[in-house]
Amino acid sequence: MAMVVTEPCFGCKYTDCVVVCPCESFREGESMLFIDPDHCIDCEACIPECPVEAIYHEGDVPEKWHDYIALNREMAAVCPPITEKKEPLGE
Repeated sequence: MAMVVTEPCFGCKYTDCVVVCPCESFREGESMLFIDPDHCIDCEACIPECPVEAIYHEGDVPEKWHDYIALNREMAAVCPPITEKKEPLGE
């Protein structure tokens, strides 16, 4: 299991979570971040850092956002890694 970025990240893309990830699991999409489930070590360090509460353990993703589990896997395969803090969208 891994952490999953869900809908609240869409359009804001805060990167506070990125800098605490010990294994560089985050990937940067155009409108949101994704977590590569093959790199995530399930440490949960990113969860409290997300100001919009968009990150969940895979087993805790709310039903309405279950599609984001597959979306993270799919997009992590094609999006570049992000390891440094950037300005969020819209600021």
